[in-house]
Amino acid sequence: MVKNRVSMEGSLAVAEAAKLARTDVVAAYPITPQTHIVERLAQLVADGELDANYIPVESEHSAMSACLGSSAVGARTFTATAGQGLELMHEVLFVASSSRLPIVMVVANRALSGPLSVWGDHSDVMAARDCGWIQIFAENVQQAFDLVICAFRIGEDPTVLFPVMVNIDGFHLSHVIEPLYLLCQEEVDKFLPPYKYPYALNPDKPVSIGAFGMPNIYTEAKKSQDMALRASKNVILKTWQEFGKLSGRNYLPVETYKVEDAEVLLLTMGSFSETAMIAIDALRERGEKVGLIRLRLWRPFPLEEFQKAVAKAKLIIVLDRALSFGRPTGPVCSEVQAALYPLKTKPEIVSFVGGLGGRDISAATFENIIRNGMEKAKSGRFDELEMIEVRQ
Repeated sequence: MVKNRVSMEGSLAVAEAAKLARTDVVAAYPITPQTHIVERLAQLVADGELDANYIPVESEHSAMSACLGSSAVGARTFTATAGQGLELMHEVLFVASSSRLPIVMVVANRALSGPLSVWGDHSDVMAARDCGWIQIFAENVQQAFDLVICAFRIGEDPTVLFPVMVNIDGFHLSHVIEPLYLLCQEEVDKFLPPYKYPYALNPDKPVSIGAFGMPNIYTEAKKSQDMALRASKNVILKTWQEFGKLSGRNYLPVETYKVEDAEVLLLTMGSFSETAMIAIDALRERGEKVGLIRLRLWRPFPLEEFQKAVAKAKLIIVLDRALSFGRPTGPVCSEVQAALYPLKTKPEIVSFVGGLGGRDISAATFENIIRNGMEKAKSGRFDELEMIEVRQ
């Protein structure tokens, strides 16, 4: 493995990964905070560093529609968006997944209006969690780079053929400069073979795709799609194992930190996980049996891995960065509750929501979240959602 250590903004690292993947088509529309990704790709194409068709479109809806066409004819396809842009794509996201088109998209997660916010949280991806895409979360710039390369390998596997969404926290990752190790072109070429879509459209052999589905076939079609998405986890695991051998960096659907004897687990997703580790370290030094659990794979939901990871815990404190309006828990917390419901013996669950609209959560605040979560559990307030209102 060639060690190529550089410092790079998260958005530029994503663009570099798309370049190394030899992307054929980039459909682009600018929206904060993902614009730097497609700006950089435009520069790479213009400078001749990436041999790709760059399609500037008039909206995010058009961007995803262009991706449908390019992927359907067998082109390796990439796009990126954020916040309201993801929601403008919303209806087309379902067409991409049901048509089994392995598009790779990076979402620089951003709060949804209103009020208007360009800052990061997870409300955009949570609104699209059931669109049928494989969905993965990165915690830092290195992971954003790695997971984009892995996303092409996963989605294009002939037994998978699903679009893949890589989530990076808006501004906290997209605009932060961090050190990372790049892979060289030869390494990526070895890991990621040329894209050969087995069902590429051919004008000499016209077919219909996405045709009208009568009630007597619709249920079977959606059931088949769901089974295929669940089965993609095997390829995801294999891909991450092979990437670990290549790079020395290993990824798992559920990742843990100091959980061996932990009675209390904090659950996070995305870039705030690294700040949470500082809080875990501080509490550990004071003798608290606490640990951290992070969801790397969001869809398909890693049910077995999650149940195993929390089996010894007495309490799980879930931090959501999005609201589920009208529910007493955040969206991730509701998934955790559903995942543990079938178990005879399971930990208690407490829900917190914070980091909305780009608001930071410090390590000290994470310590308070854990303490407050333990107090809520003692008082039996499990169905009471608590908003983190501390202004940093």
